[in-house]
Amino acid sequence: MVHHHEPSILLPLLLITLSLMNGKEVLASRHLLQIPAIPELPKVELPPLPTLPTFPKPELPPLPKAELPSLPDIPSLLKPDLPTFHKPELPTVPDNPDLEELELPESPELEVPKLPELPSLPTFPTFPKEIPFPFPSLSPPLSTTTP
Repeated sequence: MVHHHEPSILLPLLLITLSLMNGKEVLASRHLLQIPAIPELPKVELPPLPTLPTFPKPELPPLPKAELPSLPDIPSLLKPDLPTFHKPELPTVPDNPDLEELELPESPELEVPKLPELPSLPTFPTFPKEIPFPFPSLSPPLSTTTP
């Protein structure tokens, strides 16, 4: 079953389908067009469908109307009279005199402990630039340069 989450499966399926096809199907479909005429089959007469009897429409008795009691009158509330308040007068902010700058006491110097020395890193061995070939008969010919 092909999932919607994996559309990548569609391309291989298409390639497999197309690789399995050959030209014989195309030729067979052309032969279908060359058939002279298809004989018509006799039409089958079906019996008429039975008719459903009609039933009288049922009449329901009228429902009595319910009398709803009237809603009681809610008296309107009076808007209360609130006393008026006087706006308080705030005193003015006095000017600040210049403050003396405070001096911080000197902090003692901290001694940093000395860390032990780390050992040196190991070095990798170096390979020689020319490696001798173990079989001289199979060695490549030496290149000669003419000055």
